Amino acid sequence: MLASRPYLLRAMHEWIVDSGMTPHIIADAAHPDVVVPDSAIQDGKVVLNISPTAVRDLLIDAELVSFVARFAGVSQAVSVPTAAVDAIYARENGRGMMFADEDEEQGEDAKAEAGDDEKKAQAKKRSGPNLRVVK
Repeated sequence: MLASRPYLLRAMHEWIVDSGMTPHIIADAAHPDVVVPDSAIQDGKVVLNISPTAVRDLLIDAELVSFVARFAGVSQAVSVPTAAVDAIYARENGRGMMFADEDEEQGEDAKAEAGDDEKKAQAKKRSGPNLRVVK
């Protein structure tokens, strides 16, 4: 199954921008593929303004959030794997969405699949006629 995070990021970004607010993402700076200026990193996290007025060439695809932004007056390319994004929110009111770790998401998927297998097994056990007399 495809990861839902990139789809949710795009949808939340669009909703926040359409609401006239400023979208920000919080990402795990310790992820090995995160490319951001060191000055933007605080406590192992990075908060990035991804509003249309703050960035150029924003792309949120299945694997990366990438754009060009100015840091201390210098234009720099930024790329953050979608797996490293922890949250997206509106700066003005804090409304947004936090994301579970991918390990947790995969664990939930495995539990759901196991539950489906159990239901199928139970259905096979009682696969005989299931009619009742109603008076």
